[in-house]
Amino acid sequence: MKKRLLFVIDSLALGGAEKSLVTLLNLLDYNRFEVDLQLFGYGGAFSQFLPEGVRLLSPLAYTRFLAKPTTNQLLHPRMLAARVRYSLALREKGLAHADRARRYWDCVSHCIPCTDKSYDVAIAYAQGVPTFYVVDKARAKRKVAWVNVDYRLSATNQDFQRRFYGMVDDIVLVSASARTVFGSVYPEFAAKMQIIHDINDADMINRLSELPAEQEIDHSLPVIMTTGRLNYPQKGYDLALQAALLLRQRGEMFRWYAVGEGPMRADMETCIRENHLEKVFVLLGATPNPYSYMRQCDIYVQPSRHEGFGLTIAEARILNRPVVCTAFDGCDVQIADGVNGLVVDINAEAIANGIQRLLHDKQLYNSIADNLQHEKKGNTEELEMFYRLVL
Repeated sequence: MKKRLLFVIDSLALGGAEKSLVTLLNLLDYNRFEVDLQLFGYGGAFSQFLPEGVRLLSPLAYTRFLAKPTTNQLLHPRMLAARVRYSLALREKGLAHADRARRYWDCVSHCIPCTDKSYDVAIAYAQGVPTFYVVDKARAKRKVAWVNVDYRLSATNQDFQRRFYGMVDDIVLVSASARTVFGSVYPEFAAKMQIIHDINDADMINRLSELPAEQEIDHSLPVIMTTGRLNYPQKGYDLALQAALLLRQRGEMFRWYAVGEGPMRADMETCIRENHLEKVFVLLGATPNPYSYMRQCDIYVQPSRHEGFGLTIAEARILNRPVVCTAFDGCDVQIADGVNGLVVDINAEAIANGIQRLLHDKQLYNSIADNLQHEKKGNTEELEMFYRLVL
């Protein structure tokens, strides 16, 4: 008999956790599993990559309610009251993702029913609301919580989420650094923790990279590229912009392309305009297939302050692109400084120096590129660890 699995994630919008889940779902053996997927938001760009073996569950009643016109929402006073309460709770400035998730669950969870179906394993494939849903609403013999980031929580959120992590059977961290951070927050759950890295399917990435790019890349100058959500605190795009300005002031000629969307786009556009970087730093927007861009770059730059695993670094390595990577916790799992990339301090000057080094030291650049060519590609062996988790 097939194992019944339920995966839960916020949406299939562009993002690392979403990409990781879609990759995993495309590799599963559907002779062994019956798979359902519950979302809170529908229509994300990665939806097109869902395999036929996955049954996408219908939107929850509260999700359907949110899509109704305001006049129709008046017919559902319980849900309307929850929505108003949550909207008021969001008025406080400076709320982190964990704050929003906590307030959502406090305000809305009573409007969300338990699953109709019972599962062998229910998997929250992201922290926050998916984890709360799996613990409180999923009927399952075993429950698993995935942690895709270095999960740093305020004292209030630590206390709120302790109950949920206490009630799952397993906690999966995507890297050793993510495990270290999570373990420092919740040392009492150490026995439940294990590491399963985000899975990279090298064959799929190479196939997608050969498709035409949505926009043309100018190859008249060296091409630098960064992929990720336009977010300053984690992804370090502010550092990237400062590094681009430094390089231009030093007389370097290049094009730096950023693939992604996010809350800092308007700020980045202002910075680009005020510093006259329009022809130097180009925002390409979001795409479900960044690989057709990535394969065209000369240098891939990851300016992050912290990462759970650093999925885009792994993808750049699969495409044999030399990487300049900041020294966030766990970066050394993927990048050996001077061997398959450069590891630099987390500041704009160090990033600029690393890029400049690769632009001018052709012997170093060629050595890194050659080492990348001979690296093992992908890590689909992580799939076996997933099987051991759920079987």
